[in-house]
Amino acid sequence: MIRTALLSKWHVHAQEYAEEAIQNEHIVLTHVWDEQKERGQEWAEELGLIFEEELDNIIRNPEIDAVIVASPTNMHTEIITKAAKHGKHIFTEKVLAETEVDAAAILQEVERHGVKLMVSLPRLTADYYLYTQQVVDKGLLGRLTTIRCRVAHNGSVPTEQHPNGWLPQHFYDKELCGGGAFIDLGAHPIYLTNRLGGQAKAVTARLNRTFDYEVDDNAVAIVEYESGALGILETGFVSSGSPFQLEVYGTEGTLMIEDGTIRLKSVKLDEGWHTPAENELPETAPSAMMQWVTDILLGKEPDISHQDAYLLTLINDAARRSNAEGCRIELKRC
Repeated sequence: MIRTALLSKWHVHAQEYAEEAIQNEHIVLTHVWDEQKERGQEWAEELGLIFEEELDNIIRNPEIDAVIVASPTNMHTEIITKAAKHGKHIFTEKVLAETEVDAAAILQEVERHGVKLMVSLPRLTADYYLYTQQVVDKGLLGRLTTIRCRVAHNGSVPTEQHPNGWLPQHFYDKELCGGGAFIDLGAHPIYLTNRLGGQAKAVTARLNRTFDYEVDDNAVAIVEYESGALGILETGFVSSGSPFQLEVYGTEGTLMIEDGTIRLKSVKLDEGWHTPAENELPETAPSAMMQWVTDILLGKEPDISHQDAYLLTLINDAARRSNAEGCRIELKRC
């Protein structure tokens, strides 16, 4: 069994991770730590676990094998690095870190101490992404020219029931989060287009504020790839009814996904649009947590890689700098 501690209930997905861990036959939850003592105590009592007030007591406990990190983003580097140095396997909410430098340092410690790290990038396991990758790999779209991905919701839009929107208020704390919509929800367009576009060479971004928060709530980034393709990444907390959209354009075809609808047109296929039947879609891959567990127990390399996690932070960091400096940011080759 993988004896695991929960580190913080700060992120909105923390409870989901706890529930998935409870349902996994290979994980046993033992402890809770939280940077807010009262919240941590309540969570531990709710789950029937031990609350530990001091983080270092969790990290140094030889009876704990792994940690699930859902802390504020600005605590990731300290927590994950400490956990790695003490031999704990780590499952963490996106992003890995606020800056590319910190992400690289974390990965160096993880590799040095031989622990298993997984960053939750769930859409890489989805059937629509796996189908898209197959279409691209088969050359049905020819040379890729543009990838557009949009993930947005209305979490910051005021309503009578939620005057500040339904997102927790700490999601607007720039110090804790490292940013707003782009660093959080924008992670999904980033890692999806990273996979499809290949090596990125430059980023230009605008991170706007619709409402009076200190972080962005509406953002767009253009990523230039060494192949010549362009990535258009859109996200925000101020769009009601916005569907998930992934569009991939190439010299010989177009693939369009909107929520559950997939359409493909290619000069290599019969004329017109093609909608894949359910049995033509790949099976959904194991979840990020299941891949993490399999890596710990069997040493099976996960589909979600350290490189995915690093590149996510790299693009985020470049987008932040582009917005702050008002210019195009060139990336180092990695």
